[in-house]
Amino acid sequence: MAKIEKSEAQWREVLTPEQFAVTRQGSTETPFSGAYYHCDRSGVYRCVCCNSALFSSRTKFESGTGWPSFWAPVDDDQVVIREDRSLGMVREEVLCATCDAHLGHVFADGPPPTQLRYCINSVALQLDEESAPE
Repeated sequence: MAKIEKSEAQWREVLTPEQFAVTRQGSTETPFSGAYYHCDRSGVYRCVCCNSALFSSRTKFESGTGWPSFWAPVDDDQVVIREDRSLGMVREEVLCATCDAHLGHVFADGPPPTQLRYCINSVALQLDEESAPE
């Protein structure tokens, strides 16, 4: 998929204020508040900004952290990981590879088989229940 680039004004036109704050400004939604935190419906979780397939309900697990958690993306090429040194911490930020939306962070405390926990903001996702989980 080709890279999607929009101006700040163009993103503001298509996103809610909370979606914009999280995906375009790197904010974080309040834990235990997101629509997908307790969601157990099947489907593919897509980027709210560009509709790219990011995570499958098959890799979702209950982490107890307050955000939807996945042990792997649909495809490693769909996400970009970069170092995040904000808030006095060193973390690994997860971005959509297609539109550079901030999705959340990845941690090395997840379940098998990857031992990873992709901790993702619900507001950065939209569940496509029509797509079969990959």
